[in-house]
Amino acid sequence: MSEGTITALVKKIVLKSEPYLVQVPKPKKKLSLQTRLIWTGIALLIYQVMGQTPLFGATTPQFDFLAFARVIFASQQGTLIELGIGPIVTAGLLMQLLKGSEILKFDFKNPEERGAFQTATKIVTYIVIIVESVVYAMAVYGPGVTPDVLYVITGQLIAASILIMFLDELVQKGWGLGSGISVFIMAGVAQQIVWSLFSPIPAGDGSMVGLIPYIGQSITSANLSDIMFRSNNLPSLLSMSMTAGILLILVYTQGMKVEIPIVSTKYRGFSATYPIKLMYVSNIPVILASALTANAVFMGQMLWANFNPRNNNALFNILGQFDPTSPSTPIGGIIYYITPPRGFTIAALDPIRALVYVLFMIGIVIVFGRLWVELGGLSPKSAAKNLLDADVQVPGFRRSNQPVEALLNKYIPSVTIIGSAILGALAGVSDVLGVIGGGVGILLMVDILINYYQQLIREQVEVVMPRLGALLGRK
Repeated sequence: MSEGTITALVKKIVLKSEPYLVQVPKPKKKLSLQTRLIWTGIALLIYQVMGQTPLFGATTPQFDFLAFARVIFASQQGTLIELGIGPIVTAGLLMQLLKGSEILKFDFKNPEERGAFQTATKIVTYIVIIVESVVYAMAVYGPGVTPDVLYVITGQLIAASILIMFLDELVQKGWGLGSGISVFIMAGVAQQIVWSLFSPIPAGDGSMVGLIPYIGQSITSANLSDIMFRSNNLPSLLSMSMTAGILLILVYTQGMKVEIPIVSTKYRGFSATYPIKLMYVSNIPVILASALTANAVFMGQMLWANFNPRNNNALFNILGQFDPTSPSTPIGGIIYYITPPRGFTIAALDPIRALVYVLFMIGIVIVFGRLWVELGGLSPKSAAKNLLDADVQVPGFRRSNQPVEALLNKYIPSVTIIGSAILGALAGVSDVLGVIGGGVGILLMVDILINYYQQLIREQVEVVMPRLGALLGRK
């Protein structure tokens, strides 16, 4: 089947399915910033309540197969958000890969085709939700339960994931601010950091999990020897210091940018700068790379559990080997090297694994970074068109796409590779060092907060100069 035939088939399916798909309608007029913040808060509140609601009929399994991806997917084990945003991100990843490889050809300049692509993505999201819910329920909760209970658990996972999809759509379509996915990830990482700092729950060694209560406990007992280092990767002064250091590095690098002077062709005397940030690709490539890795590890765990539980199959051993006493812990194969050895102690036992993981993160984030620049409308050609459409021009350059595109082409490809490499390195090193919230989680939280700050600035600028505000808020 040719690429054109596949695209035509997808468009035909979209055309027939669209009238039956439930959609969150866009607001009839642009809502005020205060109203959108309220709607964003409502969406987050619903998500948090779902995160505290246990799955009916499910017994929390002894091992958490998605422990390594909980922060990325903003999920909670044994609750309605067991799968979190995983199906949404996975479906988006699949569609972007199909679009990037030109298996699916959609002209995003055409509003109808862009809408058709979004509808196709939603259909794929439904399919991924159903498949992941069925597979996960059978593999994790299926053993030892009756078919009726398994059906109930699967139904809850499907219904909850669809509701999460609608919450994300609600925020993105103008009722809220930003995207639901970003809000859910940010809240999950922040919650984990707060929990690591203040949790009074006893740890396995009898001390408290939270760093602040643990320090108070150590002072009371006159035992300060373990405050800097703690066993079992529990929060310590060292991990907190490393977390603070990574946060500072992230904030600093987020502020690095190349500024191109621009002048308005509509407002005489107005001049400004067009910023091309070092972190030009934002957090999307990290989310995509993490989602791909998480899904690969999960599928590897399922294959291992069903076909290689004793690690005696040479073919499956190449893919991944797991500890039979702790199925969430890889001990060999490709999966072993693409999952992080969290903490100094584990990394020191196998430094090659730590190095390979960091290099893997750098490489895969660069790949997705370059892909996203082309797919996300961030290429030099698209950026040049956005500048001209905003009634601005670069002094000394003719007001046409080609010269402006040539100028942007000097910077955008370079910052894409360099920025992606830095993001991948920071995420990988942070995971290896065992920072609180996880390397990818911290990185995503900082980037999301900065993006929200920029959106708030854009909201204020758009009050005076709508088209210019939209342009300056893009990066």
